[in-house]
Amino acid sequence: MMLADFVVTATPPAEARSAAARAVLDTVGVTLAGAAEPAAGIVHRVIEADGRGPCGVFGTTLHASASNAALANGTAAHALDYDDMCFVSLAHPSAPLVAVALAAGEVTGASGRALLDAYVVGFEIEGRLGRVMNPRHYQRGWHGTSTLGTIGASAAASRLLGLDASQAGHALAIAASEASGLKENFGTMVKPLHAGLAARNGVLAALLARAGMTASQTAIGGPQGFLAVMDSEQPSLEVVAADLGARWEIVDTGITVKLYPSCAGTHPTLDALLDLRRREGFTGEDVAAVEVGVDPIVPTILIYERPSSGLEGKFSMPFCAAAAVVYGRVGIDTFTASALSDPAVLAVQSRVTMRVDATLDTSAPPLTQARVTVRLREGRVLTALADGARGYPERPAGDDELATKFMSCAVQTLSESQAARALAVLREIDSLGDVRTLTALLGSGQA
Repeated sequence: MMLADFVVTATPPAEARSAAARAVLDTVGVTLAGAAEPAAGIVHRVIEADGRGPCGVFGTTLHASASNAALANGTAAHALDYDDMCFVSLAHPSAPLVAVALAAGEVTGASGRALLDAYVVGFEIEGRLGRVMNPRHYQRGWHGTSTLGTIGASAAASRLLGLDASQAGHALAIAASEASGLKENFGTMVKPLHAGLAARNGVLAALLARAGMTASQTAIGGPQGFLAVMDSEQPSLEVVAADLGARWEIVDTGITVKLYPSCAGTHPTLDALLDLRRREGFTGEDVAAVEVGVDPIVPTILIYERPSSGLEGKFSMPFCAAAAVVYGRVGIDTFTASALSDPAVLAVQSRVTMRVDATLDTSAPPLTQARVTVRLREGRVLTALADGARGYPERPAGDDELATKFMSCAVQTLSESQAARALAVLREIDSLGDVRTLTALLGSGQA
């Protein structure tokens, strides 16, 4: 019951709510942009057949049940791989958590502060699971956004839907049986669906528990429970869960905001390449070879040597590196058919190699380091060691950077004036009386 008691009674500090508020702002933006993506559109068409409900599907005119809205918005939030991530859970925490919190918040008319508290509760549960289960769980092939994310989402939903500790315990146990998500589906539409499924299943678990469904008290830590079956690095949550409510993962570890819409495993390399390009002034035609050294987990994620779609391109070091060299930037429009077939990009892409570099700091979190070597045709060899990237907790995105990213994303489906009004509300979410004030601004076609 330790986890369930925390879900119901935790009082997050101001620093935790502040971090959550920035995460919500960023995630709403990428959700609005992702709503225009094909994967999100497919989900929209499927849930529309289920009929109308009280919750908005952002960037569209649709309304759906809480679970269907969470499915749609969670999928959209992850559709561009532009949403934030956490290096403890090795997951994208906010895509499911924000989708759940806004859907449950719409149903209950929750305040902004209640929404932020629920987000933090879900984040902390995920963080403790990540500390125990990773890296083995992730290396085995499980996608933490969906596995750990489902349990975190059930915690957030339980908090906002007013479950008591007993019900919240059952919700977490139900979520443990719902959780899944395979890394083999990276680079396809199913990867963003993982976030949507985590969100939907989190809402569903809480609703079922509130309605009286019961589950095993040892569904997470039992001999055939979540930790054991899903290849947890350590066998028990007991030690890491003991400081719940005393230590806050969201404050200590932080959240990584993405400034490139690609897998986080590419970001240190992209930062290094773009900095080298700006400083040295080379172009794609000048490059004879690009060599990228990474940690052992990166090759399990960046699995496409020669991508054939924009989604695959987000998980391709050769493509991402080549695009950075050729264009001098990486944005939403980088992962399009025209960029994938650009002769200049293809030429550099063929000269990019990635390998595991045993000299990198093995104590550093996965996906945070890269050693980049650029060999120019005229003979110079340029090198850079990346330790993290812009947007990581040690180099956080500024308020202006977050606002710029939000607006560039939101205008993909909203008018500029509507996006600006939504941004203004999001900046004050901690004092918002009813989250429906916000969600009313997030549907396309609004005045």
